[in-house]
Amino acid sequence: MDDKFYQPKKEMQPLEFKHIENVSLPVESDTITAVVLKPESTSIQKTILFFHGAGGNISTYQFMTKPLVENGFQVVMVDVRGYGKSTGKPTHLNVAEDGQKMFNYLLTRKDIQNTKVYLYGASLGSQIATHLAKENQSKISGLILDGGMSSFTDIAIKFKPEMKDIIEKYVVSPYSAKEDVKSLKGLPKLFIYSKGDSTVPFEHGQVIYNNAPEPKQFLEFSGEHLQAMMVEPGQIVKAIKKL
Repeated sequence: MDDKFYQPKKEMQPLEFKHIENVSLPVESDTITAVVLKPESTSIQKTILFFHGAGGNISTYQFMTKPLVENGFQVVMVDVRGYGKSTGKPTHLNVAEDGQKMFNYLLTRKDIQNTKVYLYGASLGSQIATHLAKENQSKISGLILDGGMSSFTDIAIKFKPEMKDIIEKYVVSPYSAKEDVKSLKGLPKLFIYSKGDSTVPFEHGQVIYNNAPEPKQFLEFSGEHLQAMMVEPGQIVKAIKKL
């Protein structure tokens, strides 16, 4: 039932950044792509690996990364299999593989080796980002979850509550943010959620936050799903800089 979770789009909107480097990597019989977005500053100290939500592609979410680039962060936006210029079809298992593949490649680059690396998961991307953090926590400096669901199973129940018993039995999460976050001891974590989010319940964020060991911060804003960077960009950027 993986296909119920992913709504990729191939059509790309123009990217509104000055310094863009395209990245393409082979994975099995497919290709995954990403863009490295560099700020104006030549003294880059932090790199953010950004995993977007279930719909669209990287161009759909550039409103979330533009404030980061403008504030001196180097950002890598990833399109896993099926999204944008990436080929193939996304599944829970292969998108996690795509994340690890891209992560491994990025750590070979000198322009990233000399920076602190943070993982940013937006909405469905929270599952990839948290799992990647669990598998590579000694190599990263922090985790950011923005409107992320607690698990694939939990979000399925939210949209089909009348099928709760069947979903709990058959829609198995091969990995989940609410479980993977438990192992992230000592890693700084930032959780961004809104009670006005009609897509991912506020309670999902509370579950992940409560499961997470210190250090951690819960940042609540007022707005719809993934609107934090639109309504509170200064506050969000400030919190990320403090990680």
